[in-house]
Amino acid sequence: MLHVAVVGSGPSGVYSAQSLVQQDRVPVRVDVLDRLPCPYGLVRYGVAPDHEKIKSLQNNLRTVLQDERVRFLGAVEIGPGGIAARDLLRLYDAVVYCVGAATDRHLGVPGEELAGSWSATEFVSWYSAHPDAHWNGALAAAESAVVIGVGNVAVDVTRILARGADELTGTDMPAAALAALAASRVRDVHMVGRRGPSQAKFTTKELRELGSLADADVLVDPAELALDPHFADPSGLPAAGRRNVEALRAFADRPAQGRSRRIHLRFFLRPVELLGEGGRVRAVRFERTLPDGLGGVTGSGAYEEIGAQLVLRSVGYRGIPLDGLPFDEQRGVVPNAAGRVLREGVPSPGEYVAGWIKRGPTGVIGTNRPCAKETVGSLLEDAPGLVQQAVRTDPLEGLRAAGLRPVEWTGWQAIERAEAALGASLGRGPVKIGEWDALLAAAREDRAG
Repeated sequence: MLHVAVVGSGPSGVYSAQSLVQQDRVPVRVDVLDRLPCPYGLVRYGVAPDHEKIKSLQNNLRTVLQDERVRFLGAVEIGPGGIAARDLLRLYDAVVYCVGAATDRHLGVPGEELAGSWSATEFVSWYSAHPDAHWNGALAAAESAVVIGVGNVAVDVTRILARGADELTGTDMPAAALAALAASRVRDVHMVGRRGPSQAKFTTKELRELGSLADADVLVDPAELALDPHFADPSGLPAAGRRNVEALRAFADRPAQGRSRRIHLRFFLRPVELLGEGGRVRAVRFERTLPDGLGGVTGSGAYEEIGAQLVLRSVGYRGIPLDGLPFDEQRGVVPNAAGRVLREGVPSPGEYVAGWIKRGPTGVIGTNRPCAKETVGSLLEDAPGLVQQAVRTDPLEGLRAAGLRPVEWTGWQAIERAEAALGASLGRGPVKIGEWDALLAAAREDRAG
């Protein structure tokens, strides 16, 4: 019997567990560990609450975690305050780390530290009820917001800022976030990219959704679109880029309806400084960029300020070192070969990676499936040497002996019941609990009962 720990219960972790139990080369048992008491990773804490179809992926992940050969163990920290990586490997024949990319990239411009300047990740964590979120209510002081970046996360936060709170009541958004959005005075949201529309990273479906908001106009300057060499004739673009250009052209041709909120989609503007007043951000200074003919942009020497009391940067994610594992600081990943962790260039027996910490923050949710399959293929090739390491006791006992109190699947079910009860008390469907103490208290209810 091969005993494997998968660290991380998001898509890459669950797909790794699925690949392990679906193969028939060697009997296997899988423990899916997570530092949070709740499973599903970014599907729970990164997908926007109004994207119910994508969030329904949780049902597929749930099926894997309920397999009799798979066990979910939440509230298990790897590293300081938990169990060391080397000790974890003593409990299992192999460990697959699927810990994602836990931090965001910075702009690296003056003024980025001003009050009112946040990462989009922090904003998403707040309205998704992540227990580590530390949003400080900056929304209350803002009438205009700038979102820097033109990927799907940027579109998500732009849409949440511009969507009416009544449209979010039917979601699982926590009550405090819903109330803050209902009281928000933000009327203008500027989503800004340093390159042109044909190079934007958002998907057309996400982009078009902005045009379906009940009380927000989408404004696009045709002159900015025309700076893109592909705007006049997008036929040579890949299908996704062509559809984006066509959708933006449709927005530019649509007259404003005089709605209470406005979404400004801006291009060819590079942030150079956040301007402040009294320690708070008041505007963002941009340099106009121009296509350089090589797929990039160059500065024009012309500048523009956009007034804003809230700035959200959405310019990519980056992996962070995991205590006890090697780390490539330049690439933000654990060095690996086909998922095998490399220590000084040599595969480390029994240690593997999958997901963003393996390949960097690229791709969509589905990209994690082939990535996990490759890693599990490497693990199974190594299995004859791994299973010789006898596992004497149930690893759960070893985790408890290390001072941990893992939340098992019944504990997660207790959290679900508590969230359903909270929502019912508010006249809503299930509402997320976002505080560590409350989550752990709910999880322990299965033992108290």
